[in-house]
Amino acid sequence: MTRPNIILVIADDMGYGDFGVFNDQISSTPNLDALVDEGICLTQHYSASPVCTPARAAIMTGRYPHRTGSIDTLEARGLDRLRLDETTLADVLASHGYATGLIGKWHNGALDPRYHPTARGFQEFVGFQGGWNPYYRYRLDRNGSLEYGDNESYLTDVFTDEALAFIDRHRSESFFLQLAYNAPHYPLEAPDALAKKYCDMGFSLGASLIYAMIEVMDEGIGKISERLTERGIADNTILIFTSDNGPALGPWNGFSQDRFNFGWNGQKGNTYEGGIRVPLIIRWADGLAAGLRSDELVHYTDWFPTLLSMVGLDVPTDLQLDGVNALPVLRGERGKINPLRFWQWSRYRPVSACNAAVRDGDWKLLRPQIRAAMQVSPVDTALDHAIKYFPEHFDGIVEDPLPGRTLPPPPPALLFNLADDPGEQVDLAAKYPVKVASMEAALERWFIDVTGL
Repeated sequence: MTRPNIILVIADDMGYGDFGVFNDQISSTPNLDALVDEGICLTQHYSASPVCTPARAAIMTGRYPHRTGSIDTLEARGLDRLRLDETTLADVLASHGYATGLIGKWHNGALDPRYHPTARGFQEFVGFQGGWNPYYRYRLDRNGSLEYGDNESYLTDVFTDEALAFIDRHRSESFFLQLAYNAPHYPLEAPDALAKKYCDMGFSLGASLIYAMIEVMDEGIGKISERLTERGIADNTILIFTSDNGPALGPWNGFSQDRFNFGWNGQKGNTYEGGIRVPLIIRWADGLAAGLRSDELVHYTDWFPTLLSMVGLDVPTDLQLDGVNALPVLRGERGKINPLRFWQWSRYRPVSACNAAVRDGDWKLLRPQIRAAMQVSPVDTALDHAIKYFPEHFDGIVEDPLPGRTLPPPPPALLFNLADDPGEQVDLAAKYPVKVASMEAALERWFIDVTGL
């Protein structure tokens, strides 16, 4: 038998509360809901960052994003670039004979062929290199050749069709497909009939568009699952679904994106649970029992060693990973991995005391955002928008110095016990000062280790 196939599906800005099975069927996600029953659902699964670029770098390398160079989302500044000396999961799998493909969003390097997905372990690429793309007026890179949307084809469906074609081409060999849908990331665009269905249910236009975008993606996942069955390779395929970070809420371009967020505090962009705890469903009939829901903590960096272990490959000895093999957790064993886990993200440059967190068992210490460290200049905001629609007008990254800033003293750390308070509503820092000091020290040691600052 060939080594197991891997299909890693990554949604963009989707939270637990966007699943029908977790929101009392507000949204229509029957295929994802079925995967919850057919596979394993991790209830304490964490991204490596509350935003996409660093998160995607971590799942591709098994390393904290600060080590990889992918520290912010601004591709015009080159801050999304995965360092050229980093080894990706696709690199390792391709070296062992896997056919490798990336369909959808990359966002780990643009504006330079050295950072193109086909130079980072993926033999095939159909997608876009930046942070987002319109759904009807899209611009696609197909292995270096450009294609443009016709204002009728819907990008989510295009990606599904490309995934089905990839499966058909490689069904007789082991393959790794990373299917990185951009749904439900803005711009909020969806088929009118689907959006109207949710509007008629009483949801805001923004929420209706998002639920419609998710429904189209769910239909695509159903087609992929069906195709695997038709080709006789479903049982030997590791099918994973996750999201890069929590949902974007609040206003956007005149729309409200507010919707059910499973009772968690925070959202995309911050290190509260709502920003970093993300869905993970995995199905592998040949290797894992179905129907398990595990509350063991698993982190994005764990998937590099875990997937290699699942397909019978060793981690290259020259790699220094931050992730650990979570296969025992997937097999239902409890308490097998419980290292400290860390998060930090700010704009332009890392700031240790800003928007950071550390988990130690049920305890979570959080450093709130410092507003001045989370702001992007108007010039860079305009560039970030322009590059999505007109990347061909950019010959390279902007080399101007990063904007200067003066940071005030950081706000005090917060301490939560997630077992008692998963919504992070009760700050226990004043009650447990020794615990706060210990976790702050661990966070600072980690920050120095991963950044060298």
